[in-house]
Amino acid sequence: MTLSTSPQGTAGLPFRKMHGLGNDVVVLDARSHDVALTPKSARAIGNRRTGVGCDQIMIIERPRNGGDVFLGIRNSDGSVVESCGNGSRCVARLLLDETGKDKVTMETLGGDIIAVRAGNLISIDMGPARDDWQSIPLAQAADTLHLKIGEGPLQDPVGVNVGNPHAVFFVSDAEAVDLATVGPKLEHHPLFPARTNVEAVQVLDHGHVRMRVWERGAGITQACGTGACATAVAAARRGLTDRKVTVTLDGGDLEIEWRADGHVIMTGPVAETFVGTLDASLLA
Repeated sequence: MTLSTSPQGTAGLPFRKMHGLGNDVVVLDARSHDVALTPKSARAIGNRRTGVGCDQIMIIERPRNGGDVFLGIRNSDGSVVESCGNGSRCVARLLLDETGKDKVTMETLGGDIIAVRAGNLISIDMGPARDDWQSIPLAQAADTLHLKIGEGPLQDPVGVNVGNPHAVFFVSDAEAVDLATVGPKLEHHPLFPARTNVEAVQVLDHGHVRMRVWERGAGITQACGTGACATAVAAARRGLTDRKVTVTLDGGDLEIEWRADGHVIMTGPVAETFVGTLDASLLA
């Protein structure tokens, strides 16, 4: 996989800018380049005025436990994140093209992710959803189907972990929720020691929901793959939808299936925006 078309002799680190439904990522390859990314340099790269600009940074590393690669993931605020569904789809397409394989396995801090082609889309197995309070994790024992927290119109969420923690709130009108105000308060709620992603979800019918998201460490984004997966699981647990649903996000649709074995399958598009080279000053 060639990550750069930079001129010969240009100093810096090659990268690709990609996105899944507008959830944009910078992809770095640490298999052939030394990538020592600090929180400060991650913030510099993620800055939309003075850097490349992105929601997450995906760092492709050599595998640690038998997979094809390990994915190190940073949010645009520099924090480490366990999993990123849309970013993983982007990397999966690169790896499928690079290897010619029918299937690739990407190791993450949130568990292994298995990816295959689905026509022009990429389908990934995000692994099993976890709904016990220790795995989300919560600061104390609680009924994860009805967490007793809330801010404004967001009340009574479902707690789910799909590689990272989520609080899924069901509302009558997702568009009316002021996520910029309530999102950061809920992200930092003391019930979530590792912080949480926040989803505002409107059920349209048993096979279709509308979701907006405040992402932990990134704020309001166009799409959140793990959030869409968590939403499908939460809606099915509440009996509001079937186990296979279309999740409409600000950036478009994802198809999510919560299989009987507990694994969550996400299918959606991937796009590449441009390639380039990071100036050394962004990594200083």
